[in-house]
Amino acid sequence: MIAQGSGPVRALGAMSGTSLDGVDAAVLETDGDEITGFGPSGYRAFTADERATLRAALGRWPGEAGVADAAAIVERAHCALLAGFADVVLVGFHGQTLAHEPGGRGTHQAGDGAALAAALGVPVAWDFRSADVAAGGQGAPLAPFFHFACARWIGATAPVGFLNLGGVGNLSWVDPAASAPEAAGAVLAFDTGPANAPIDDLLWVRKGLARDEGGALAAAGRVDESVVTECLRRPYFDRPPPKSLDRDAFAGLADAVAHLGDADAAATVTAVSAAAVARGVAALPRPPGQVLVGGGGRHNPVLMAMLAEHLPCAVAPVEAAGLDGDMLEAQAFAYLAVRVARGLPLSAPGTTGVPAPQPGGRISLPGA
Repeated sequence: MIAQGSGPVRALGAMSGTSLDGVDAAVLETDGDEITGFGPSGYRAFTADERATLRAALGRWPGEAGVADAAAIVERAHCALLAGFADVVLVGFHGQTLAHEPGGRGTHQAGDGAALAAALGVPVAWDFRSADVAAGGQGAPLAPFFHFACARWIGATAPVGFLNLGGVGNLSWVDPAASAPEAAGAVLAFDTGPANAPIDDLLWVRKGLARDEGGALAAAGRVDESVVTECLRRPYFDRPPPKSLDRDAFAGLADAVAHLGDADAAATVTAVSAAAVARGVAALPRPPGQVLVGGGGRHNPVLMAMLAEHLPCAVAPVEAAGLDGDMLEAQAFAYLAVRVARGLPLSAPGTTGVPAPQPGGRISLPGA
């Protein structure tokens, strides 16, 4: 659809992450290799009722109860937001991950890209993860190739880490001196462990709140280090990367802090998230010069302070490098959409554990 070597295009990427807060959308100018410019962005929050429906469908697969309702919400929210963007030639639609079980049932993102293409009148690239999982990869994380492009865009000359703190934490170590993101040794990426999901779930269950705004509750509490130590004994942390997690893989943290008051529980699950990242950084080929943090977790000063304390390098929000931490994931799927259209790999052995660089995704055309 878009010929290799035909130059950069304006693509619109969308992301609704496992934090279940809403849909991010952003325009990126790219040829699928280099970033040539950033365009406008937008956000559409899920309502409380929509979030409850999505939350109820977590862990479920196509055809199971509640999945169709969740998919309808995802499609409706995306259409409402994406219809407000003009002059784009391609949309990258990730959908809402409800279940992720590589090596088992596969991966499930709710939402139909064909329905979105028909509604928007623009080609839609979607289903980004299935081909990787079918080829033996983890299907996640998928943003690392975009992080490689970002490292070059900011002018990095030494390895840099990109940490996304969404529902799950994922870390990309990129060497911008490599020839391409799929080259051997260019990128190592993996899910570090829980990030915002257990914090958000704790606040939802105990207080009916969507998140620990500004880390205020955690700031008032004391960390139970025994819970952190016990959590880090889970086999996941001893597995070498690349590796990935389902959002609810650490749902048992709620039971582990059930004996604690609200503030101490919030402080403890926040500390688990930071400690998980520290374990991930220790597994990198060599320490990065800095770790740039995107996602909602960078707005939690308690979590960011814990990261600064535990990591052997500088830690800063991605804004310090001129990037937009709220839109980095949406921009990533704009970037990946162009790679889908040009038949370029989306993943590699160092990002998902797939045996060889793997193209993927599918494109739905309006009116098809």
